[in-house]
Amino acid sequence: MKSVLFSRFFILLPWILIVIIMLDVDTRRPALPLTPRPYFSPYAVSRGGARVPLRRGSPGRDAAKRNESRPRPHPEPPLPTIYAITPTYSRPVQKAELTRLANTFRQVAQLHWILVEDAVARSELVSRFLARAGLPNTHLHVPTPRRYKRPGLPRATEQRNAGLAWLRQRHQHQRAQPGVLFFADDDNTYSLELFQEMRTTRKVSVWPVGLVGGRRYERPLVENGKVVGWYTGWRADRPFAIDMAGFAVSLQVILSNPKAVFKRRGSQPGMQESDFLKQITTVEELEPKASNCTKVLVWHTRTEKVNLANEPKYLLDTVKIEV
Repeated sequence: MKSVLFSRFFILLPWILIVIIMLDVDTRRPALPLTPRPYFSPYAVSRGGARVPLRRGSPGRDAAKRNESRPRPHPEPPLPTIYAITPTYSRPVQKAELTRLANTFRQVAQLHWILVEDAVARSELVSRFLARAGLPNTHLHVPTPRRYKRPGLPRATEQRNAGLAWLRQRHQHQRAQPGVLFFADDDNTYSLELFQEMRTTRKVSVWPVGLVGGRRYERPLVENGKVVGWYTGWRADRPFAIDMAGFAVSLQVILSNPKAVFKRRGSQPGMQESDFLKQITTVEELEPKASNCTKVLVWHTRTEKVNLANEPKYLLDTVKIEV
């Protein structure tokens, strides 16, 4: 009886071991998720029940279509160039005043400096100065005839006209970009806000000037956004009772009026501004700036005459220094 039991036990033992191994392997498998994965059909059902295959587009193409549908921003118009014409002449304070003016111009975007010397040739002092100034510039020269150097006669006429001629020649064969012309004397003091104001000039813009005409300031009188008169201490009967530093002109106006220049013949002292502006505009067309001409942004400062009483007649220093 024992032998029969042992024989059956050994016959079943391999099958028992196989079942135990199978159960052990089955318990080590990861459990299946309770929620089945979603099934995406490659077909769409139309209203009639027909199955229509879906079109699969590439992500890049879809993104391109989305970008095309969005409105593109308009490019900003170019910033108008300010052309500053500065007459200058040789004197002990010349480099000092040009240095002060250059320090202001460096802080003004899109500015081209036209420096015109009252001389028969370009001086080394001004040439070296402009080479180190780091500003877009044009260096011109034209001498004032000796007969026009008497006291009481207008100054810098030839130099301003030379700057006007250069501008017209530069733009005669090409479409002029937006620009504004300003006569910037080298002995004045300028607020940076002034250049922001003048850059939007459509034709001729005007503003007050400080320390001029024997008064603390002179200015155009404005009513309802229009110039109706002048607050001035000298010759209020002038057509344009304004200082040279008190106006700017659109470049297009300069090019459209090629004969508009500063006159020598028939021009009285102090009338150069009026004689020039009469050729290109009227008082009714003037554009008041600086809060309707209620803010002073430029001053007609003058450098004190230098005292060189102790300067030797002949150079005694062993080193030659440019001042």
